[in-house]
Amino acid sequence: MAKRVFGTGNRPVGLLGALLPLALVACGGEVDPAAGRKAVGESPEAALLRQQLLDAKPGDVIEIPAGRHAFERGLSLRVDGVTLRGAGKDSTILDFKGQMAGAEGLLVNASQFTIENLAIEDAKGDGLKIVEAQDITIRGVRVEWTNGPDTGNGAYGLYPVKTRNVLIEDTVAIGASDAGIYVGQSKDVIVRNSRAEYNVAGIEIENTVNADVYGNIATNNTGGILVFNMPALEQAGGNVRVFGNQVYANNTTNFGAKGTPVSSVPAGSGVVINSNDDVEIFDNDIRDNKTANIIISSVYSTGYKDDSRSESFDPYPERISVHGNRLSGGGDAPDGFDLKALKVATVGLGGSLPDVLWDGYLNTGLAGGPQICLSGVSGVVNADGPNGYANARLDAGPHDCTLPPLPVVDLKRMEAAGG
Repeated sequence: MAKRVFGTGNRPVGLLGALLPLALVACGGEVDPAAGRKAVGESPEAALLRQQLLDAKPGDVIEIPAGRHAFERGLSLRVDGVTLRGAGKDSTILDFKGQMAGAEGLLVNASQFTIENLAIEDAKGDGLKIVEAQDITIRGVRVEWTNGPDTGNGAYGLYPVKTRNVLIEDTVAIGASDAGIYVGQSKDVIVRNSRAEYNVAGIEIENTVNADVYGNIATNNTGGILVFNMPALEQAGGNVRVFGNQVYANNTTNFGAKGTPVSSVPAGSGVVINSNDDVEIFDNDIRDNKTANIIISSVYSTGYKDDSRSESFDPYPERISVHGNRLSGGGDAPDGFDLKALKVATVGLGGSLPDVLWDGYLNTGLAGGPQICLSGVSGVVNADGPNGYANARLDAGPHDCTLPPLPVVDLKRMEAAGG
């Protein structure tokens, strides 16, 4: 395994000064001959890190020391088996505030990749995107847009898509205009012990099969934890467990770009399940989400319009199990005129919506019904979406049922089996 220190490659530290002119030419900057440093463009350290990623070989460990390192262009890695390691998520900062090129801060198209103990700030687009890879570890990473919630921020903070065998742990995501921690079209995923704050969606699991989401804190987002299936994607999701999380006070005004599915999420949403099957929500602390602590809905409630939706896409949530959670507060100030009217129609001006809001869409031809099983909740509102919300009502009776527990996601076992 080769160990490379940021700014030196495999060369002695003392040669850094002699290498600066070459590094500056490589990154397209201008060299101030008198000062021996770049007058315009990226820092020489940034250029050297870029080159290390381009030159990386399997087994390399690229270490980035503490400090703020500024970039004008996105970084990329296309070699398997590389570790990128900083000195801590508040110590080693990759700063993209001045980024002028590239759609991400860091784009990875490689497997057996580990990134840990660093921060990615103010990327022009997504913070960290990993595409079509397996055996991925993201640990101790912070992705943040430092100007706070803003539609102009990048869409996704941590963004593995079309991946397998993914571990995300001890991370922080702040300010994403779509999702802070997002896993899409992937298989065999664990997201744990992380914090998502001031994003539109705090943590989102979309069209992903076999995911465990636990030990996380989702607060001050528009929606805390989302489990979605969306049409026109290559695979449908399912078998998702959300447990042992704190999901509270997700009441930030939605700042997602208009027309995107996430822009339909009402402020004040705790846990949202949309068009997904086989989801288990248990042992969470969910409170003080002003629209509803738990929302269960179909794609018809997202405002998402897609003419390419295939006939095989199942728009309805089915086999949803909610049990053993600690729920309190919330439902007192729903977001938007329609939801405010729903509250008045069902519980009156002074009341609060119960813990669960269901849009009421279901496949009427499904034997046994949708099996949305809810226990330990203060009540259920059936919003009667199929009938234009004309007969919204409190109706917990159909949800008095139980489902068997979903299986544990075990990444080590899957690795051993070659999965």
